[in-house]
Amino acid sequence: MSWARAVIFAAGFFFVAAILIGQLPGYVYLKMTASTLEGFSQGCFALALTCLGIFAIIQTNVSLFDPKPIIPPAFFTALGSLLTVGGFAFAIWADLNLQFFPTADMSIAPILGGKFLWFQANSIDFVMVGLVAMTVGLAMVFYSRLAARERVNPDRSDPGTTPAVRWMIIIASLLVVLFMVAYMEISDAGLAHRLFPDDPDFGLKVVNLGAAIPLGIAILLGMFAFLLRLHYLMRPIRKKTMAPLYAVGAFGLAHLGLIFLVLAIALYPLLALLHYIPILGPYFTFCGNEAQVPSSCTFSQQAGYLVDAIVTSGFFFLLMGAIWAWKSHRYLVLIGSVVAVAAIAATTLMVHTGPDKVMVSMIFCAGMLILAAIWTAVSRREFAVVGEKNLGCLGQWLIFGTCLFIYLGAFAFFSIAPHSWEPETAPNIPFVAGAIIQAPLAAGATTPELAKGDAVVMLILMGVLALIQFYFLNRNRYKI
Repeated sequence: MSWARAVIFAAGFFFVAAILIGQLPGYVYLKMTASTLEGFSQGCFALALTCLGIFAIIQTNVSLFDPKPIIPPAFFTALGSLLTVGGFAFAIWADLNLQFFPTADMSIAPILGGKFLWFQANSIDFVMVGLVAMTVGLAMVFYSRLAARERVNPDRSDPGTTPAVRWMIIIASLLVVLFMVAYMEISDAGLAHRLFPDDPDFGLKVVNLGAAIPLGIAILLGMFAFLLRLHYLMRPIRKKTMAPLYAVGAFGLAHLGLIFLVLAIALYPLLALLHYIPILGPYFTFCGNEAQVPSSCTFSQQAGYLVDAIVTSGFFFLLMGAIWAWKSHRYLVLIGSVVAVAAIAATTLMVHTGPDKVMVSMIFCAGMLILAAIWTAVSRREFAVVGEKNLGCLGQWLIFGTCLFIYLGAFAFFSIAPHSWEPETAPNIPFVAGAIIQAPLAAGATTPELAKGDAVVMLILMGVLALIQFYFLNRNRYKI
């Protein structure tokens, strides 16, 4: 393995570790201990459907590329087309009409004080449901067309990172960077206020739909680049890679999705039951009104700490197991890692579909999918190359500089999250959108918040420097 390839592996593993051990447990804690469980319920449903949706994509892959496939590609093409069109239409309808269900004024078969059965207001995000269905449908159509082409083409070699994959990564990256520059100059809330001064909330939805065009293209290009490169990577050695892929889907994502689905459905009955258990109830739950259980209840900080520790420990041992299994089960670790990055990207978008969060979540999702595609592109086994050099002093500085610039650029990238993301994602580099069109005044404010584009400028600068360093690191062919 070359040092250039090792740097990309290191960046990918660091990202997975940071999200699974740091960000995700913190997110669960914050939503569990919030004043209401609205966000926790939405998050559980989003995590459940995202994991199950990716498992469905993996099952599609396994079914289509089985040595003796039973289901023809045309079936997945038809089913995927139906899911794509239906999911897209449902997401648009939900965004403009009814995003969260049930509403506060609903009362449908109420149980335990719920608005619909035992579900409290805004428990389910319909936009998320539509986006998951659309994503699964697109992946089904994509893989079914690849399978149909393979049935008439006997070639099973790995062509490497083809021009199509390269251009999809390049175009997706350019779209993300250009949109971030535009976002630095024009605030989405400010633009919505100018276009629709009488109804800025509706205006924000319209602005988000417009922003979804370039960002949606970037997300689709990143997703297709990842899926196509993963397909090529697995094709020559399917006997060795299909079992790990199925294991990641069935034993990882499917089980995780079912756990979150059961938790999302049984959240309020579980909270009501736990509240009345002596000792445990007062310790793990907190209710603002004893006459309204569980609608006025949430989990205590002690419960949040316990779940945080369980989630953190579980993913920590999983990552330690990946290190142990690297030599003996390398394909499992590789496939699990890149699929994990793609799953994190999808989850980031599905969890943050609110009008004040969806634009930034699309930027994050596209960036993570680009990382997954790049990581998959360099996962092909390398062989000894004649003329490899020892690392030396210059090589060490190139590695250090590349890693440092990637690290700082990542901080800048995730600092563009607006105030509505805090404290879930607190910015490390100052960023306030709206150098040309500022955001409207916040409640109680007398002067607008000045625009600060430091995060975007730093991201571009760190990205350019990292690319320069990486170019020489790769060109000099340093060996490990």
